[in-house]
Amino acid sequence: MQLKQIARDALLKPLQAVSGIVERRHTLPILANVLIEPKDGALELTATDLEMQITALAECTARAGAATTVSARKLHDLLRALPDDASLNVDVSGSRMTVRAGRSRFNLQTLAAGDYPRISLGQDKLQSLSLPQKDLRALFRLVEFAMAQQDIRYYLNGMLLVIDRGSLQAVATDGHRLSWASLAVDGEFTRQEVILPRKTVLELGKLLTDGDDPVSIDILANQVRFRFANVELVSKVVDGKFPDYNRVIPVGHTKSITLDRSVLLATLQRAAILANEKFRGVRLVLGPDHLKIICSNAEQEEAEEELEVAYKGEALDIGFNITYLLGVLQNIESTEVAFAFGDANSSALITIPGRDDFKYVVMPMRI
Repeated sequence: MQLKQIARDALLKPLQAVSGIVERRHTLPILANVLIEPKDGALELTATDLEMQITALAECTARAGAATTVSARKLHDLLRALPDDASLNVDVSGSRMTVRAGRSRFNLQTLAAGDYPRISLGQDKLQSLSLPQKDLRALFRLVEFAMAQQDIRYYLNGMLLVIDRGSLQAVATDGHRLSWASLAVDGEFTRQEVILPRKTVLELGKLLTDGDDPVSIDILANQVRFRFANVELVSKVVDGKFPDYNRVIPVGHTKSITLDRSVLLATLQRAAILANEKFRGVRLVLGPDHLKIICSNAEQEEAEEELEVAYKGEALDIGFNITYLLGVLQNIESTEVAFAFGDANSSALITIPGRDDFKYVVMPMRI
């Protein structure tokens, strides 16, 4: 395989798209490599961790030849270290890849492409839909921060994706908080649910752009495929039953307040400086026309802030993990945010005023 006079970015950008899933520690040495394959006059780059596979097309002319694999990290670091305007010549011969740029020459070890594991795509397509990349990225942003990490309930280490009639919904929970978001999509679909692994969600967050270019989603029996620009991502889905999120979202809370999101965020960030480092508790004390925010720690230090609110109801003193409140406020982009409370032992509901496409539920904690 030979590549003549190709621009550095023509190879670097697709390599960056696929190399994010390459693990530094792996059971198979070849999983540290990226598969490089001439296809229809272009160059196809593929990386996998056996759970997910990303393929990206490099817009350069490749002379026909055998496919090969080379260290994704070394090739990536090498290309990044070259000047932006560098022109590359790449030649693969035997078990070596030679990369030349000006007077520089680099020899990299290769492994046989035939030994590279690939995820085969299932044939039974259950649902397909298309939407702008910016919409899917925004949907994920509203939900992904609530995903669990390394929970023994493996189905929580990911995001539930629901296609139902004319909507696409995303749900994530770690057992202490839950985030739900929905958007309208073109078409009428029968209800379908899949759980995307956490790593797949985070990788899509990096790859999707804020543009109007479409992303197509194909839901198969045990896989989901995303296609956009020159990228194809195929992921296995998490096998398991996601909790019934509709039962978790409270209804009928009567104690409601609306706050400026940025003011509340800044207030909580200041108070969090003196929060207990282990328990991260914050007290919200709600009374007529005011909301007090109180944090204290084991050193008897205390932060108290007071905000004016339009509230005339019963007094309430309720505690939360401040990290869970900061998380939602940092990931929504609205001007205002609405809180609805029951009693001190009930979960709070956080929404965006005037919108019914986002709900965030957070459990209280004793302080």
